[in-house]
Amino acid sequence: MKTEPENAAELRKILTEKDNEIVRLKQQVEWLTQQFKLMQARQFGSSSEKTIENADQLSLFNEAEATADPEVAEPELEQITYARKKQKGKREADFSGLPTEQIIHELPESERVCPDCGGEMHACGHDVFRRELTCFPAQYKVTEHVQTVYSCRHCERTSDHVPMKKSKVPAAMMPGSGIVSPSLLAQILHNKYTLALPLYRQEQELKRIGVNISRQNMANWVIAAHERWFAGLFNLFHDELLKNGILHADETTLQVLHEDGRKASQKSYVWLYGTSGDAKRPVVLYDYQPSRAGECASSFLNGFAGKLHTDGYDAYHCKLPPEITVVGCWAHMRRKFTDALKTLPPGIRNKSPAQIGLGYCNQLFGLEADYTKQGLDFDERYRVRLEKSKPVAEAFFAWAKTEYDHNPTPKTIYGVALTYTVNQKGWLMNVFLDGRLELSNNRAERSVRPFAVGRKNWLFCNTPKGADASAAVYSIIETAKANGLKPFDYLKFLLERLPYGISAENCLPWSDAAQTACR
Repeated sequence: MKTEPENAAELRKILTEKDNEIVRLKQQVEWLTQQFKLMQARQFGSSSEKTIENADQLSLFNEAEATADPEVAEPELEQITYARKKQKGKREADFSGLPTEQIIHELPESERVCPDCGGEMHACGHDVFRRELTCFPAQYKVTEHVQTVYSCRHCERTSDHVPMKKSKVPAAMMPGSGIVSPSLLAQILHNKYTLALPLYRQEQELKRIGVNISRQNMANWVIAAHERWFAGLFNLFHDELLKNGILHADETTLQVLHEDGRKASQKSYVWLYGTSGDAKRPVVLYDYQPSRAGECASSFLNGFAGKLHTDGYDAYHCKLPPEITVVGCWAHMRRKFTDALKTLPPGIRNKSPAQIGLGYCNQLFGLEADYTKQGLDFDERYRVRLEKSKPVAEAFFAWAKTEYDHNPTPKTIYGVALTYTVNQKGWLMNVFLDGRLELSNNRAERSVRPFAVGRKNWLFCNTPKGADASAAVYSIIETAKANGLKPFDYLKFLLERLPYGISAENCLPWSDAAQTACR
């Protein structure tokens, strides 16, 4: 039989365990509540990363009511006329690259009578009354390649043998697919990869205007174009990419239905690699891979030695060779503090310590904006960053470490922000190694966005071949855009040349021929 002290000790132990369980459950409820609030903010709130600095900032919906003031005097007429005066010639500049058609409006002959003398009036001038844009939907026509046959008239009259010759006709772009032309395939590729219009919708739209081309045919053409011409061009882009000293990288998900040894529901990935803002020949490449393992990046970047902008994904930190220096993204870190504020009621956001962390980040981005306005070159930017920006960053990490050590509830959105900050310090501070480096990896995120938008429309790839082809075409389009070229024009430019013997080296987007034809 237990004594009273033994029963008391056992009871205290049970109560302590219960108290610890209650604390753990409260933390879990708080964590899940914050996640729910954050999900609501992301789904229904602004998608912009503009800083949440003032809890009383105006909503778009009540700005008029909040700022209206009946006591403010109306502006004078002259003030309105001056303030709203349009820049002379702007509309003409906007339309300068478009063909112009004039419709001359004339009086009926019965009304061309002088009201004074009754004589016939003649046109003595024309005034452009208004200018409007007219749209012509996509038009398709059949182009027939007609071969001319030649014979000798003299031999026709005098000989029993008449020599014959035939004109040369260029081969079809794709042997066995005589219907496809460079412009047709360029339009299909442009629709799918620039405008995110899936092949089945293109099939429907073509059918409405009387053109019957199946999506299977279009898919075959896309894959054939990649295997015959675009893969070689992609390799040249890849070689050019690796010559740079600074790159950006990111990755996003992709579903491929038929992959050997993998279920259709398993996620595959498209990795994005791009040159930095200082590149003379910008390159943006997409690489399909069945996984998110760090070996994918290390294999693709084999031969690259330099600095690589990335987010905080651990594979970049553990799997890349030592000659690659990873540079962290301050925008990703700032987003952590922004997320922490989004979970709080507006009235107490300014009192949250997360606002302090956000303030440090905003100060750094504000300094970067000032450097840009001043037009500093890369060497000057490097020097001024060490003088002004680096002390701010060091103060920020010192504050974050103190907060991290004393944070009583690490299982919160704010706790996650502090943990991320402390763990990422080494890579985030690498931005101060070179004036060419950027404070964020937003350049890569912007390049991922076209692929993500397209994925929402076509959802998945059927096979790895299709995924490789899609990655190559996206690479061509985004690299063309980065070099100031029009995507459709550049695709057509390639398909008019590569199938007919012109080398890919002579079709690169920074070549004189491409720049002349496609800008």
